[in-house]
Amino acid sequence: MKMSFLSLTSAALLVSAAAFATSVQAQQSFNYPQGYVGGDAMFWNLDPDQGSSRDSIGLRLRGGAQFNDYFGVEGHLGTGGSDGGAKLDYLAGAYAKGIFPVAPEVRLYGLAGFTEVELDSDRESGFSYGGGAELDIAPQLSVGADYMRYLDKSDYTFDAASVGLRYRF
Repeated sequence: MKMSFLSLTSAALLVSAAAFATSVQAQQSFNYPQGYVGGDAMFWNLDPDQGSSRDSIGLRLRGGAQFNDYFGVEGHLGTGGSDGGAKLDYLAGAYAKGIFPVAPEVRLYGLAGFTEVELDSDRESGFSYGGGAELDIAPQLSVGADYMRYLDKSDYTFDAASVGLRYRF
């Protein structure tokens, strides 16, 4: 009996929270599709299976379009950073973006797609994935952070954590 009361209470709380979130989301209206651009500091890491890892800081530009509250597409262009052992010439990628609105001004998202990376004039490409969060600080401006696994090859991985600003238009 105690377990079913707890289950019913939990279910009621979840339904109430979902109804509240839906009503709050309905109050905030966006015109879709909605384009955006952003700039990030990108803290990248090249981790070979043998030898020491290399990391540095670069710059990443991103842009995309959000088609509704839950889906968009995004592109990344990045460059910069060298630790003496590896230099990021560029990265370029395109991703599908799944969005989970937590509150009217807070969103979690996941990215999956394809990236090409050139390190020290050695070019590789492959499947990429990651996730992040955004917080609106003004009607058209948000701050965000994400973590991406850009490449996962048999002898190394190339990852980046980024933080920056996004402008919606």
